Amino acid sequence: MTNPAVHTPDTDAREAPVLLLVGSGYRPYREYILAAVSQHYRLWLLDSADATWQLRYCAGATRVDTRNAEAVREAALDVVRSLPVVGVFTYDETQVVFCARLAQDLGLPGSPPETIASCRDKAATRAALTAAGVPQPASLTVQSAEEALAAAEKIGYPVIVKARAMAASFGVVRADGPADIAAAFAAADGADFMNLPRYPANVLVEEFLTGPEISVDAVIHDGEVTPTVIAHKRLGLEPYFEETGHDVDARDPLFEDEELLGQLRDIHRALGFVHGATHSEFKLTPAGPRLVEVNARLGGDLIPYLGLLATGVDPTVAAAHAAAGRAADLTPKQRKAAAVRFLLPEGHCRTVEVVVHEGRFGPTIHETGITAEPGDELDLPPAAFLTRYAHVVAVGDDMAHVQDDLREPERLVELRADALTD
Repeated sequence: MTNPAVHTPDTDAREAPVLLLVGSGYRPYREYILAAVSQHYRLWLLDSADATWQLRYCAGATRVDTRNAEAVREAALDVVRSLPVVGVFTYDETQVVFCARLAQDLGLPGSPPETIASCRDKAATRAALTAAGVPQPASLTVQSAEEALAAAEKIGYPVIVKARAMAASFGVVRADGPADIAAAFAAADGADFMNLPRYPANVLVEEFLTGPEISVDAVIHDGEVTPTVIAHKRLGLEPYFEETGHDVDARDPLFEDEELLGQLRDIHRALGFVHGATHSEFKLTPAGPRLVEVNARLGGDLIPYLGLLATGVDPTVAAAHAAAGRAADLTPKQRKAAAVRFLLPEGHCRTVEVVVHEGRFGPTIHETGITAEPGDELDLPPAAFLTRYAHVVAVGDDMAHVQDDLREPERLVELRADALTD
Protein backbone atom coordinates (compact mmCIF):
# COMPACT_ATOMS: atom_id res chain seq x y z
CA MET A 1 0.00 0.00 0.00
CA THR A 2 1.09 3.58 -0.54
CA ASN A 3 2.28 5.91 2.18
CA PRO A 4 1.74 9.68 2.26
CA ALA A 5 4.24 11.89 0.53
CA VAL A 6 7.38 12.09 2.61
CA HIS A 7 9.02 15.19 1.23
CA THR A 8 8.08 18.46 -0.41
CA PRO A 9 11.12 20.75 -0.74
CA ASP A 10 10.97 24.52 -0.73
CA THR A 11 11.73 25.33 -4.37
CA ASP A 12 11.25 28.10 -6.90
CA ALA A 13 10.21 25.50 -9.50
CA ARG A 14 6.74 24.80 -8.10
CA GLU A 15 5.15 25.43 -11.48
CA ALA A 16 7.44 23.09 -13.41
CA PRO A 17 5.76 20.05 -15.01
CA VAL A 18 5.88 16.78 -13.09
CA LEU A 19 7.35 13.46 -14.14
CA LEU A 20 6.40 10.28 -12.32
CA LEU A 21 9.68 8.46 -11.68
CA VAL A 22 9.14 4.75 -11.02
CA GLY A 23 12.18 3.28 -9.25
CA SER A 24 15.38 5.17 -8.51
CA GLY A 25 18.05 2.47 -8.68
CA TYR A 26 21.50 2.04 -7.19
CA ARG A 27 22.81 5.39 -6.02
CA PRO A 28 26.44 5.16 -7.31
CA TYR A 29 25.18 4.47 -10.84
CA ARG A 30 21.93 6.44 -10.93
CA GLU A 31 22.12 9.58 -8.78
CA TYR A 32 23.44 11.61 -11.68
CA ILE A 33 20.14 11.00 -13.53
CA LEU A 34 17.99 12.45 -10.77
CA ALA A 35 20.38 15.38 -10.36
CA ALA A 36 20.12 16.26 -14.06
CA VAL A 37 16.43 15.63 -14.72
CA SER A 38 15.33 17.50 -11.58
CA GLN A 39 16.68 20.68 -13.16
CA HIS A 40 13.94 20.41 -15.81
CA TYR A 41 11.04 18.63 -14.11
CA ARG A 42 9.59 18.15 -10.69
CA LEU A 43 10.09 14.47 -9.97
CA TRP A 44 7.62 12.45 -7.94
CA LEU A 45 9.25 9.18 -6.97
CA LEU A 46 7.35 5.90 -6.61
CA ASP A 47 9.71 3.37 -5.04
CA SER A 48 9.72 0.27 -2.85
CA ALA A 49 11.92 1.75 -0.12
CA ASP A 50 11.68 4.98 1.81
CA ALA A 51 13.31 7.83 -0.12
CA THR A 52 16.58 9.02 1.44
CA TRP A 53 19.28 10.40 -0.87
CA GLN A 54 16.63 10.89 -3.57
CA LEU A 55 14.79 13.56 -1.58
CA ARG A 56 17.06 16.43 -2.57
CA TYR A 57 15.99 15.90 -6.20
CA CYS A 58 12.27 15.13 -5.77
CA ALA A 59 9.18 17.25 -5.26
CA GLY A 60 7.69 14.29 -3.41
CA ALA A 61 7.92 10.55 -2.92
CA THR A 62 5.56 7.69 -2.21
CA ARG A 63 6.68 4.38 -0.83
CA VAL A 64 4.86 1.60 -2.67
CA ASP A 65 5.65 -2.00 -3.55
CA THR A 66 6.76 -1.61 -7.18
CA ARG A 67 6.16 -5.34 -7.72
CA ASN A 68 2.45 -4.68 -7.17
CA ALA A 69 1.15 -3.08 -10.36
CA GLU A 70 -2.21 -2.13 -8.90
CA ALA A 71 -0.63 -0.46 -5.87
CA VAL A 72 1.70 1.54 -8.12
CA ARG A 73 -1.25 2.54 -10.30
CA GLU A 74 -3.18 3.82 -7.28
CA ALA A 75 -0.13 5.74 -6.05
CA ALA A 76 0.31 7.28 -9.50
CA LEU A 77 -3.36 8.31 -9.65
CA ASP A 78 -3.02 10.04 -6.27
CA VAL A 79 -0.25 12.20 -7.75
CA VAL A 80 -2.03 12.84 -11.05
CA ARG A 81 -5.12 14.11 -9.23
CA SER A 82 -3.18 16.94 -7.61
CA LEU A 83 -0.19 17.74 -9.83
CA PRO A 84 0.38 18.49 -13.55
CA VAL A 85 1.95 15.15 -14.50
CA VAL A 86 3.25 15.16 -18.08
CA GLY A 87 4.94 11.78 -18.31
CA VAL A 88 5.98 8.48 -16.74
CA PHE A 89 9.75 8.01 -16.56
CA THR A 90 11.74 4.92 -15.63
CA TYR A 91 15.16 3.45 -16.32
CA ASP A 92 14.45 0.34 -14.24
CA GLU A 93 14.35 -2.78 -16.43
CA THR A 94 11.78 -4.39 -14.16
CA GLN A 95 9.36 -1.48 -14.56
CA VAL A 96 9.44 -0.65 -18.29
CA VAL A 97 6.39 -2.68 -19.36
CA PHE A 98 4.25 -1.54 -16.46
CA CYS A 99 5.23 2.10 -17.00
CA ALA A 100 4.23 1.87 -20.66
CA ARG A 101 0.82 0.56 -19.60
CA LEU A 102 0.52 3.28 -16.96
CA ALA A 103 1.37 6.03 -19.46
CA GLN A 104 -1.17 4.63 -21.90
CA ASP A 105 -3.88 4.44 -19.23
CA LEU A 106 -3.19 8.03 -18.16
CA GLY A 107 -3.15 9.34 -21.73
CA LEU A 108 0.51 10.35 -21.43
CA PRO A 109 3.26 10.05 -24.07
CA GLY A 110 5.03 6.76 -24.61
CA SER A 111 5.24 3.73 -26.82
CA PRO A 112 2.67 0.90 -26.95
CA PRO A 113 3.04 -1.58 -24.07
CA GLU A 114 3.29 -4.34 -26.68
CA THR A 115 6.40 -2.65 -28.07
CA ILE A 116 8.06 -2.54 -24.69
CA ALA A 117 7.07 -6.13 -23.92
CA SER A 118 8.66 -7.22 -27.21
CA CYS A 119 11.95 -5.74 -26.00
CA ARG A 120 11.75 -7.50 -22.64
CA ASP A 121 11.22 -10.83 -24.42
CA LYS A 122 14.30 -11.45 -26.56
CA ALA A 123 12.53 -14.17 -28.54
CA ALA A 124 9.73 -11.73 -29.41
CA THR A 125 12.32 -9.17 -30.49
CA ARG A 126 13.92 -11.68 -32.85
CA ALA A 127 10.57 -12.71 -34.31
CA ALA A 128 9.43 -9.12 -34.96
CA LEU A 129 12.69 -8.06 -36.56
CA THR A 130 13.03 -11.19 -38.69
CA ALA A 131 9.51 -10.60 -39.98
CA ALA A 132 10.51 -7.03 -40.87
CA GLY A 133 13.58 -8.17 -42.79
CA VAL A 134 16.15 -6.80 -40.33
CA PRO A 135 19.35 -8.89 -40.48
CA GLN A 136 19.40 -11.24 -37.50
CA PRO A 137 21.70 -13.90 -36.08
CA ALA A 138 20.23 -17.39 -36.11
CA SER A 139 18.21 -17.86 -32.93
CA LEU A 140 16.19 -20.77 -31.52
CA THR A 141 14.10 -20.95 -28.35
CA VAL A 142 14.56 -24.06 -26.21
CA GLN A 143 13.28 -25.45 -22.92
CA SER A 144 15.72 -28.23 -22.11
CA ALA A 145 19.42 -29.03 -22.36
CA GLU A 146 18.58 -31.65 -24.99
CA GLU A 147 16.79 -29.06 -27.13
CA ALA A 148 19.69 -26.67 -26.60
CA LEU A 149 22.12 -29.31 -27.87
CA ALA A 150 19.99 -29.91 -30.97
CA ALA A 151 19.74 -26.16 -31.61
CA ALA A 152 23.48 -25.70 -31.26
CA GLU A 153 24.15 -28.55 -33.70
CA LYS A 154 21.78 -26.88 -36.18
CA ILE A 155 23.31 -23.40 -35.82
CA GLY A 156 26.95 -24.48 -35.54
CA TYR A 157 29.50 -23.87 -32.80
CA PRO A 158 30.34 -21.70 -31.01
CA VAL A 159 26.90 -20.54 -29.86
CA ILE A 160 25.54 -18.13 -27.31
CA VAL A 161 23.19 -19.60 -24.72
CA LYS A 162 21.22 -16.95 -22.88
CA ALA A 163 18.18 -16.34 -20.75
CA ARG A 164 15.19 -15.05 -22.67
CA ALA A 165 14.26 -12.18 -20.36
CA MET A 166 17.21 -11.27 -18.15
CA ALA A 167 19.35 -8.12 -18.12
CA ALA A 168 22.91 -6.94 -17.37
CA SER A 169 24.44 -10.00 -19.10
CA PHE A 170 22.99 -12.35 -16.47
CA GLY A 171 22.58 -15.83 -17.88
CA VAL A 172 24.66 -15.26 -21.02
CA VAL A 173 27.27 -17.96 -21.74
CA ARG A 174 29.30 -19.01 -24.77
CA ALA A 175 29.36 -22.71 -25.58
CA ASP A 176 32.25 -23.84 -27.78
CA GLY A 177 31.15 -27.44 -28.22
CA PRO A 178 28.64 -30.11 -27.17
CA ALA A 179 30.41 -30.66 -23.84
CA ASP A 180 29.61 -27.06 -22.82
CA ILE A 181 25.88 -27.11 -23.53
CA ALA A 182 24.51 -28.66 -20.33
CA ALA A 183 26.34 -26.21 -18.06
CA ALA A 184 25.51 -23.26 -20.32
CA PHE A 185 21.84 -24.17 -20.39
CA ALA A 186 21.75 -24.56 -16.61
CA ALA A 187 23.40 -21.14 -16.14
CA ALA A 188 20.99 -19.45 -18.55
CA ASP A 189 17.86 -21.20 -17.32
CA GLY A 190 18.76 -20.62 -13.68
CA ALA A 191 19.63 -16.94 -14.05
CA ASP A 192 17.70 -14.55 -11.82
CA PHE A 193 17.93 -10.78 -11.95
CA MET A 194 15.59 -8.57 -9.93
CA ASN A 195 12.73 -11.08 -10.25
CA LEU A 196 12.40 -10.61 -14.01
CA PRO A 197 9.95 -13.08 -15.58
CA ARG A 198 10.59 -16.61 -16.79
CA TYR A 199 9.01 -18.40 -19.73
CA PRO A 200 8.22 -22.13 -20.20
CA ALA A 201 10.78 -22.06 -23.02
CA ASN A 202 13.16 -19.81 -21.13
CA VAL A 203 16.44 -20.03 -23.07
CA LEU A 204 17.70 -18.89 -26.46
CA VAL A 205 20.50 -20.54 -28.41
CA GLU A 206 21.98 -18.09 -30.90
CA GLU A 207 24.66 -17.79 -33.52
CA PHE A 208 27.92 -16.48 -32.07
CA LEU A 209 28.65 -13.10 -33.62
CA THR A 210 32.26 -12.05 -34.13
CA GLY A 211 33.55 -8.50 -33.99
CA PRO A 212 33.61 -5.60 -31.54
CA GLU A 213 30.50 -4.95 -29.45
CA ILE A 214 28.92 -1.52 -29.12
CA SER A 215 25.83 -0.06 -27.53
CA VAL A 216 23.70 2.74 -28.94
CA ASP A 217 21.58 4.84 -26.62
CA ALA A 218 18.84 6.68 -28.50
CA VAL A 219 15.77 8.82 -27.93
CA ILE A 220 12.57 8.52 -29.93
CA HIS A 221 10.22 11.45 -30.52
CA ASP A 222 7.16 10.99 -32.73
CA GLY A 223 8.75 7.83 -34.12
CA GLU A 224 12.01 9.52 -35.12
CA VAL A 225 15.11 7.84 -33.68
CA THR A 226 18.21 9.86 -32.76
CA PRO A 227 21.33 8.22 -31.27
CA THR A 228 22.75 10.05 -28.26
CA VAL A 229 25.64 7.80 -27.16
CA ILE A 230 27.68 5.16 -28.95
CA ALA A 231 29.76 3.18 -26.48
CA HIS A 232 32.40 0.58 -27.27
CA LYS A 233 32.03 -2.20 -24.74
CA ARG A 234 34.84 -3.99 -22.92
CA LEU A 235 34.11 -7.56 -21.84
CA GLY A 236 35.92 -10.07 -19.70
CA LEU A 237 35.78 -13.36 -17.81
CA GLU A 238 35.03 -15.68 -20.73
CA PRO A 239 32.92 -17.71 -21.36
CA TYR A 240 30.74 -15.18 -19.54
CA PHE A 241 30.21 -11.63 -20.70
CA GLU A 242 30.99 -9.47 -17.69
CA GLU A 243 31.13 -5.80 -18.71
CA THR A 244 34.40 -4.27 -17.53
CA GLY A 245 34.22 -0.86 -19.22
CA HIS A 246 32.91 1.41 -21.94
CA ASP A 247 34.59 3.93 -24.27
CA VAL A 248 32.64 6.88 -25.72
CA ASP A 249 34.00 9.33 -28.30
CA ALA A 250 31.93 12.26 -29.53
CA ARG A 251 33.85 12.03 -32.81
CA ASP A 252 33.01 8.36 -33.34
CA PRO A 253 32.59 7.76 -37.12
CA LEU A 254 29.75 5.34 -36.32
CA PHE A 255 27.52 8.39 -35.83
CA GLU A 256 27.74 8.72 -39.64
CA ASP A 257 27.52 5.00 -40.47
CA GLU A 258 24.44 4.66 -42.66
CA GLU A 259 24.22 0.89 -42.33
CA LEU A 260 24.16 1.08 -38.53
CA LEU A 261 21.80 4.07 -38.47
CA GLY A 262 19.53 2.44 -41.04
CA GLN A 263 19.27 -0.73 -38.95
CA LEU A 264 18.60 1.37 -35.85
CA ARG A 265 15.69 3.09 -37.62
CA ASP A 266 14.35 -0.19 -39.01
CA ILE A 267 14.51 -1.88 -35.61
CA HIS A 268 12.58 0.86 -33.85
CA ARG A 269 10.04 1.09 -36.66
CA ALA A 270 9.47 -2.67 -36.68
CA LEU A 271 8.97 -2.75 -32.91
CA GLY A 272 6.63 0.24 -32.99
CA PHE A 273 8.40 2.88 -30.88
CA VAL A 274 6.73 6.30 -30.69
CA HIS A 275 8.26 8.12 -27.69
CA GLY A 276 10.94 6.99 -25.29
CA ALA A 277 14.56 5.99 -24.83
CA THR A 278 16.37 2.79 -25.78
CA HIS A 279 19.69 1.05 -25.24
CA SER A 280 20.55 -1.26 -28.17
CA GLU A 281 23.56 -3.55 -28.37
CA PHE A 282 25.21 -4.53 -31.65
CA LYS A 283 28.13 -6.62 -32.82
CA LEU A 284 30.10 -5.07 -35.68
CA THR A 285 30.53 -8.30 -37.65
CA PRO A 286 32.37 -8.75 -40.96
CA ALA A 287 28.90 -8.89 -42.59
CA GLY A 288 27.81 -5.62 -40.98
CA PRO A 289 26.09 -4.58 -37.75
CA ARG A 290 23.95 -7.26 -36.10
CA LEU A 291 21.63 -6.58 -33.20
CA VAL A 292 22.30 -8.41 -29.94
CA GLU A 293 19.32 -6.93 -28.11
CA VAL A 294 17.31 -3.75 -27.63
CA ASN A 295 16.20 -2.48 -24.22
CA ALA A 296 13.41 0.04 -23.70
CA ARG A 297 15.31 2.24 -21.26
CA LEU A 298 18.44 4.29 -20.76
CA GLY A 299 21.70 2.39 -20.70
CA GLY A 300 23.25 1.48 -17.37
CA ASP A 301 26.90 1.36 -16.33
CA LEU A 302 27.17 5.20 -16.44
CA ILE A 303 26.97 5.13 -20.25
CA PRO A 304 24.66 8.17 -20.52
CA TYR A 305 26.97 10.01 -18.12
CA LEU A 306 29.91 9.27 -20.44
CA GLY A 307 27.81 10.68 -23.28
CA LEU A 308 27.31 13.90 -21.34
CA LEU A 309 31.03 14.18 -20.59
CA ALA A 310 31.90 13.59 -24.24
CA THR A 311 29.31 15.80 -25.98
CA GLY A 312 28.03 18.25 -23.38
CA VAL A 313 24.49 17.03 -24.13
CA ASP A 314 22.74 15.01 -21.42
CA PRO A 315 21.05 11.82 -22.72
CA THR A 316 19.16 11.46 -19.43
CA VAL A 317 17.46 14.83 -19.89
CA ALA A 318 16.68 13.93 -23.51
CA ALA A 319 15.10 10.68 -22.28
CA ALA A 320 13.02 12.60 -19.74
CA HIS A 321 11.85 14.98 -22.48
CA ALA A 322 10.89 11.96 -24.61
CA ALA A 323 8.83 10.59 -21.71
CA ALA A 324 7.00 13.91 -21.68
CA GLY A 325 6.53 13.86 -25.46
CA ARG A 326 8.96 16.73 -25.97
CA ALA A 327 11.79 17.01 -28.49
CA ALA A 328 15.30 17.68 -27.22
CA ASP A 329 18.16 19.65 -28.75
CA LEU A 330 20.83 16.99 -29.27
CA THR A 331 23.43 19.15 -31.01
CA PRO A 332 26.83 18.35 -29.42
CA LYS A 333 28.37 21.23 -27.47
CA GLN A 334 31.84 19.70 -27.38
CA ARG A 335 33.83 16.80 -28.88
CA LYS A 336 35.63 14.86 -26.18
CA ALA A 337 36.36 11.25 -25.26
CA ALA A 338 35.18 9.61 -22.04
CA ALA A 339 35.52 6.12 -20.61
CA VAL A 340 34.82 4.06 -17.52
CA ARG A 341 36.50 0.99 -16.08
CA PHE A 342 34.83 -1.30 -13.55
CA LEU A 343 37.08 -3.02 -11.04
CA LEU A 344 36.42 -6.64 -10.10
CA PRO A 345 38.00 -8.81 -7.42
CA GLU A 346 40.56 -11.46 -8.30
CA GLY A 347 38.37 -14.13 -6.76
CA HIS A 348 36.09 -14.97 -3.84
CA CYS A 349 36.95 -12.57 -1.03
CA ARG A 350 35.71 -10.35 1.78
CA THR A 351 36.42 -6.63 1.49
CA VAL A 352 38.71 -5.07 4.10
CA GLU A 353 39.01 -1.64 2.51
CA VAL A 354 39.15 0.13 -0.85
CA VAL A 355 41.96 2.65 -1.22
CA VAL A 356 42.05 5.46 -3.80
CA HIS A 357 45.58 6.44 -4.87
CA GLU A 358 45.10 9.94 -6.26
CA GLY A 359 48.86 10.41 -6.62
CA ARG A 360 48.82 7.82 -9.41
CA PHE A 361 46.12 9.58 -11.46
CA GLY A 362 46.88 10.70 -14.99
CA PRO A 363 45.55 14.08 -16.17
CA THR A 364 42.36 12.70 -17.73
CA ILE A 365 41.10 10.90 -14.60
CA HIS A 366 37.80 12.59 -13.82
CA GLU A 367 36.40 10.72 -10.83
CA THR A 368 36.24 7.43 -8.96
CA GLY A 369 33.41 5.62 -7.24
CA ILE A 370 33.62 2.97 -4.53
CA THR A 371 30.89 0.33 -4.60
CA ALA A 372 32.06 -2.13 -1.91
CA GLU A 373 32.04 -1.61 1.83
CA PRO A 374 34.23 -3.30 4.45
CA GLY A 375 32.80 -6.74 5.09
CA ASP A 376 31.20 -7.11 1.66
CA GLU A 377 31.68 -10.52 0.08
CA LEU A 378 32.74 -10.43 -3.58
CA ASP A 379 33.08 -13.17 -6.17
CA LEU A 380 33.29 -13.75 -9.93
CA PRO A 381 30.98 -15.47 -12.47
CA PRO A 382 29.36 -17.93 -12.42
CA ALA A 383 29.11 -17.65 -8.63
CA ALA A 384 28.24 -13.94 -8.78
CA PHE A 385 27.79 -11.18 -11.34
CA LEU A 386 28.31 -7.41 -11.10
CA THR A 387 30.32 -7.67 -7.87
CA ARG A 388 32.46 -4.65 -8.62
CA TYR A 389 34.34 -2.87 -5.90
CA ALA A 390 34.88 0.44 -7.71
CA HIS A 391 34.94 2.31 -11.00
CA VAL A 392 37.14 4.97 -12.56
CA VAL A 393 35.98 7.57 -15.10
CA ALA A 394 38.30 9.52 -17.40
CA VAL A 395 37.58 12.31 -19.87
CA GLY A 396 39.88 14.16 -22.25
CA ASP A 397 40.37 15.52 -25.73
CA ASP A 398 41.89 12.30 -27.10
CA MET A 399 40.65 8.72 -26.66
CA ALA A 400 44.16 7.28 -26.78
CA HIS A 401 45.17 9.46 -23.82
CA VAL A 402 42.03 8.50 -21.89
CA GLN A 403 42.63 4.81 -22.50
CA ASP A 404 46.27 5.12 -21.48
CA ASP A 405 45.34 6.74 -18.17
CA LEU A 406 42.91 3.85 -17.56
CA ARG A 407 45.35 1.12 -18.56
CA GLU A 408 45.85 -0.17 -14.99
CA PRO A 409 42.80 0.98 -13.05
CA GLU A 410 43.54 -1.45 -10.18
CA ARG A 411 46.60 0.69 -9.36
CA LEU A 412 44.36 3.74 -9.04
CA VAL A 413 41.74 2.15 -6.80
CA GLU A 414 43.07 -0.78 -4.80
CA LEU A 415 41.02 -3.55 -3.22
CA ARG A 416 42.36 -4.89 0.04
CA ALA A 417 40.52 -8.08 0.89
CA ASP A 418 40.74 -11.42 2.63
CA ALA A 419 40.57 -14.42 0.31
CA LEU A 420 37.75 -16.87 0.98
CA THR A 421 37.81 -20.56 0.18
CA ASP A 422 34.81 -22.01 -1.64
